[in-house]
Amino acid sequence: MMSAGFRISPALWERIHYFASFPQTGVSLQQMVLFGQHPSQGTLLKASQFLSEELPVRLAHRVKELDALPCNLSDMPSIRKVKDWYAHSFEELINFPPLTLSPSARHSLNALLSSSPSTSEAAAMGQSHDAFLPPSIPNPALSHEQMDADDMGAWAFGGSGANGPYGEGVPYRAADKEDESGKDKGATGSWKNGGGFTSVRNGGIRLRAPVERRYYAHAPSHLYPPEVHDYNSRFTRVLEAIKRRHDPTVATIAQGVLEWQRTRGIKPGSGVGIGGSGATNGGGEVQAWLDRFYMSRIGIRFLIGQHVALNSQQPHKDYVGIICTQANVHDIVQEAIENARFVCEEHYALLRGPPVQLICPHNLTFAYIPGHLSHIVFELLKNSLRAVVERFGADAEDRGVGYPPIKVIVVEGSEDITIKISDEGGGIPRRAVPLVWTYMYTTMGGQSIDQDYHAGDFQAPMAGFGYGLPLSRLYARYFGGDLRLISMDGFGTDVYIHLNKLSSSCEPLP
Repeated sequence: MMSAGFRISPALWERIHYFASFPQTGVSLQQMVLFGQHPSQGTLLKASQFLSEELPVRLAHRVKELDALPCNLSDMPSIRKVKDWYAHSFEELINFPPLTLSPSARHSLNALLSSSPSTSEAAAMGQSHDAFLPPSIPNPALSHEQMDADDMGAWAFGGSGANGPYGEGVPYRAADKEDESGKDKGATGSWKNGGGFTSVRNGGIRLRAPVERRYYAHAPSHLYPPEVHDYNSRFTRVLEAIKRRHDPTVATIAQGVLEWQRTRGIKPGSGVGIGGSGATNGGGEVQAWLDRFYMSRIGIRFLIGQHVALNSQQPHKDYVGIICTQANVHDIVQEAIENARFVCEEHYALLRGPPVQLICPHNLTFAYIPGHLSHIVFELLKNSLRAVVERFGADAEDRGVGYPPIKVIVVEGSEDITIKISDEGGGIPRRAVPLVWTYMYTTMGGQSIDQDYHAGDFQAPMAGFGYGLPLSRLYARYFGGDLRLISMDGFGTDVYIHLNKLSSSCEPLP
């Protein structure tokens, strides 16, 4: 469902601006693992309620921003298409039918959800009898200014009142929208908003209760009414449809940036600007927006993917949803090496690509999303392999020269797991180092964005879109890590991937 013919009505715009007035609520990997370890229909119901409130807030922030981008970027056809996708998904979520129960069943379920678990249940969940999820810590990817502006209110206010667009602690959205007689309590913009609490520190943004008190709930593993299972299943299907709708977002936004570059006479492949004195034609503002937008997209897809997995996958001792609690770094990196070498050999028609040496403990594991780590390592290795082949020539083996090996070294520290990828591909000139982090910057010509937007994100060409490094850095930063590059011009490049093994960093929500 690609939102064909969808238009944002004035009434929907009013809803979007209302939901965008609430701050987003970040979660940590640790919180997600603890919450989903022992799923029941009760915990899945609480997760559905959390996402039915959180996802519209996140989508509303993005729609509002897509409508007011700098330098007329909002006017590009591909950008408008993405804005419609996000608005369509927002509308589906806020109009999703609430859980319908008889008065007696509702009373029983409310009592069940508000009850504390038994001592044995609490022990099984690894929690104390009255514990909430452990709080997350600020993500180092966020500046202090961003934290003050957007996120601190979500942690500073710990009251027990209604603190969200639907109200905190209310299991059914119908309870917010209707009074006892079933009549709507008010028009758009008058829904429960935390009793009108605002904060000077938050710039007037409405406050919400901390996630460790909203996302987690004591939901004992008793039998729940069939309506609860049906509600969870229907909500999961809606999320799956939204995820499919948004599959081509990366490629479509990139196409929109290309359209914008053409209108401004910017040469394709030159990047969108580096900000400050180096920014041209509004590139610095566009670069900053792309970072915010794609980071938000990673978070939205993570929340949806995790919820769908909890509702549809069979339990596995090493997985909680899409999170692997015992992710083996050696195996993930080795698979990424094999995939990157295959792409390199196919692209350059090589019998054998440059060798890659992996130095990593075989038993190094930690809680992480394997797909994120695989994506980062794969993209970085493609860059290293390409640099080595182009420096020594695709016919190096025929000439008896041979390729120097690319070295991948993995070490475990007290807080981080660090992966260093070292190549001898000639390095990067110092003046060009800032450019490698900009979107749409590439030194490989002849590539174009796949016009088949329904195919999902970019396929796996060797290079050419200028998205590999900046997106990889966002994936690394999403849960408190980072990506750094040091180049020795004339010799090679070292790239450091830092992964937060403590899993306690909150999402860096823009």
